[in-house]
Parts: sequence; C-alpha cells; structure tokens
Amino acid sequence: MKIIRNNIIPFKGYKAMNLFGILFVRGDAVIGSVDINHESIHTAQMREMLYIFFYLWYGIEWLVRMVTCWDAHKAYRNIGFEKEAYTHEGDMGYLKGRRHYEWLRM
Repeated sequence: MKIIRNNIIPFKGYKAMNLFGILFVRGDAVIGSVDINHESIHTAQMREMLYIFFYLWYGIEWLVRMVTCWDAHKAYRNIGFEKEAYTHEGDMGYLKGRRHYEWLRM
C-alpha cells in the first residue's frame, strides 16, 4: 500500500484516509501495522466493489445509519465495511483467507 504523508488529506482530527487504495496520513500521525492492516482491508473491499460502488455504498449506508441513530460516530462504526475492518484489523493474516463480501455478513 502506498502511503503519502501530508497536512491536507485527511482533514484535521483524522489520522489517515484511504482513497482508491492510497493511504493519506496526517503528517504528524503515528501509523502502525494495525492501522495499515485496517486500511488494507478497506482496499480489498474497494477492489471487490470496483472502487466507485464502495464509495456509493459507504455514503448511503452512513446516511441511513445517521437517520436511525443521529450520532455520526456511532453511524460510522456501524457501517458494514468498518465493522469488518475493526473486527479483523489485529489479524495480520486475515486478508489471505478473507471471503469476498465479508462485510455483508457483519
């Protein structure tokens, strides 16, 4: 995974942002193997959804979850993509045996 450090993307308050498989990291942020594995899981999700559908689904699911709970952080943590990534971010071998569309089972 390519990592680009800068002070523009991601926005202040965020440590990293994965855009089309490229990880943008805030210049002063400490990023570890768990963070990279989390973002690698998102990259696998993006690939299987042909990137653009990942972002569409992600945005729509976040909006639906916002309407149901009115808490941005809770909505974010309940997105299927995030549930999969957070559940398996500590398992460095997860991507080797990951089934396609695993996030739908979360």
